[in-house]
Amino acid sequence: MTDLIVRQTKSLKGTVKAPSSKSFTHRAIVAASLSEGRSTVKNALFCDDTLATLEACRMLGAKIVRKEDENLEINGLSKPLTPDDVINCRDSASTMRFLTPVSALADGISVLTGGESLRLRPMEPVLTALMHLGVLCYSVKGDGRPPLIVFGGGIPGGEAFLPGDVSSQFVSGLLFASPLGKKDTHITLLSPLESKPYVEMTLDILRKHKLIFEVQPDYSKFHIPSQQKYSPSNHVIEGDFSSAAFLLAAAAITNSTIRVSNLRSDSVQGDRVIVKLLKDRGVQIKVGKGFVEVQGIKDELKPIDMDLKDNPDLIPVMAVVSCFASGKSIIRGTRRLTFKESNREKALLEELSRMGAKIKFTKDAIEVKGVKSLKGAEMDSHGDHRIAMACIVAALKAAGTTTVKGVECINKSYPDFVKDIINLGAEVDERKLDR
Repeated sequence: MTDLIVRQTKSLKGTVKAPSSKSFTHRAIVAASLSEGRSTVKNALFCDDTLATLEACRMLGAKIVRKEDENLEINGLSKPLTPDDVINCRDSASTMRFLTPVSALADGISVLTGGESLRLRPMEPVLTALMHLGVLCYSVKGDGRPPLIVFGGGIPGGEAFLPGDVSSQFVSGLLFASPLGKKDTHITLLSPLESKPYVEMTLDILRKHKLIFEVQPDYSKFHIPSQQKYSPSNHVIEGDFSSAAFLLAAAAITNSTIRVSNLRSDSVQGDRVIVKLLKDRGVQIKVGKGFVEVQGIKDELKPIDMDLKDNPDLIPVMAVVSCFASGKSIIRGTRRLTFKESNREKALLEELSRMGAKIKFTKDAIEVKGVKSLKGAEMDSHGDHRIAMACIVAALKAAGTTTVKGVECINKSYPDFVKDIINLGAEVDERKLDR
């Protein structure tokens, strides 16, 4: 276990490179693993989650070689092999939700499980949808949660129904596997799609592998023709706005000037909205070719009313920024926070309150009354990478010293986060403990 000791930091300065996109890395590995022939994935992100996907795809028959400079060479199979052992998805929901449908394409039986956190997360929607398509699959405990058992033999096809407001990852999983089905697949969403940009990322990857599909403009229905073939494709993974958001927010609350490189201004990533959210608060931001630069704030941070149902990963860090605004901020679209690596609603309330924040939750929103100053405290990461990073960002502005416990969970998405904020001038020490 690792704790982080964070002291109040007057300002940050410098340039850091945003880590590669976790979401694009997952998707590129899965698509390349289903492509006959060689694909390359350049600038891949190697973190706990993407390594889970990489190892799972190897178990399903893909030949994956890690090259120098964070590059992968992948020789895939259009028909996955039956894994020799249980697929351990670690704590990566993306891995399990993408590869549960893919494992149905193998001939035999696949078992997918994961860590303690993942075994608490809902998987019933993808199991139900696969059953609609003629695939036998079950939750071992019968509660819709992992471990999962999938009987292979292919995906017969037909019509599947999914909720659109639990996780877009269920839709993406079906989109990866359905083109290789025996008959056409029709996916109908029973509620409006939330986190739509993540499905757009999946479709972007599928297009690069020459797959065809039809999508209703409101993303309520998808038609995927059957018996297609993935063509090999080469990917260059762009920088991750979800991770960069913590760096940009840290600069905003400390009224600092920093530059984050490796960020595309034309990215399809939904979390690119972090730039607008900070601008709306009065943060001076310059967007250039391949970078975003925070140049301090004009007067003071302004409160705003925002809806982040399509950007749930930004909620923890925007809650922190709201603590230092000049009035009451409202963050809407928070209902799904309870289905993340932790109950993020509960975790944010507990940890920010320890620092003196005035925060409360309503039915589907967070209300934060800005107090402009917080105090150092002992904080718990709740084993959640985005809660850990949010606590660290808050601690940079809090008076005194803050201890954030269990920060090793940050390796799930942004292994270099602590190193990067130290390089920007943060006063931080690590403390490794046996407990």
